[in-house]
Amino acid sequence: MCQLLGMNCNTPTDILFSFEGFRRRGGETDIHTDGFGIAFFEGKGVRIYQDDKPCASSPVADLVKSYQIKSKNVIAHIRKATHGQVSLANTHPFMREIWGEYWLFAHNGHLDCQRLFSHPLFQRREDDFYQPVGTTDSEAAFCAILNALRRKFPHKPPPEALFQEIKQLTAIIRPKGIFNYLLTNGKWMVAHASTLLHYLIRQAPFGEATLLDDDVNVNFAAVTTPYDKVAIIATLPLTTNEVWHQLAKDEIVMFQEGAIIAGHAPDPDQFFTVEEALTLAAKVGAAALQEKKW
Repeated sequence: MCQLLGMNCNTPTDILFSFEGFRRRGGETDIHTDGFGIAFFEGKGVRIYQDDKPCASSPVADLVKSYQIKSKNVIAHIRKATHGQVSLANTHPFMREIWGEYWLFAHNGHLDCQRLFSHPLFQRREDDFYQPVGTTDSEAAFCAILNALRRKFPHKPPPEALFQEIKQLTAIIRPKGIFNYLLTNGKWMVAHASTLLHYLIRQAPFGEATLLDDDVNVNFAAVTTPYDKVAIIATLPLTTNEVWHQLAKDEIVMFQEGAIIAGHAPDPDQFFTVEEALTLAAKVGAAALQEKKW
């Protein structure tokens, strides 16, 4: 199972504390060794760093650590491949332009693309604007979502309408497999959980946090202002002494300025345990490797 990391906040913020623990899961404290990527919004622009080598030992990850980029929206992904070979073209996050702005997308799970593209909203057309570059189900799903949005909205809709449409498209896609994802346009970030996704919001009064995957802690009160608000989204919690909230099965939320501004959960009381999610991911991943359906 791949893992996701996202950050959405109200002021440009350094994600390196969270990323340092997260990257160790890419070959040191966990088995996600098939590449990684991290992308930072800076205004309308994006800095994106990717490697098809394990994140824990990647010189590219070392470069990110030394750069200390501050951003209001960040997406990172460490990959355990089940669909598509290990290559840069198949490394998340994926980036496309729509309505004059960049969008970033990263996915954890597996989708049956034959079933996905059999749906009328996602059937491939000659005039499709977005095409996958690599061979992952993740990039194919991202392009399918953007094509559907572009057909419905010739011009950029308000965030409320956009969230409702993304929610409906997500509800169509998720029965085709496991569809945990992060999506951002540099202002808001949408998070969807099929199985496992957690979040926390750091805000005043700030305290200390200790990484789960490394012997590192930080006192956020010493490096923040009372007005800072930072949402961190991760497949599994990254710290040991903070309160993480798990998204329910099939829950979708939209973050902006470090806060949840929209959300929907079909059954807010239904949650996957880590063991259940890993068992399902292993089962689906093994079937994908055997069948290679598309």
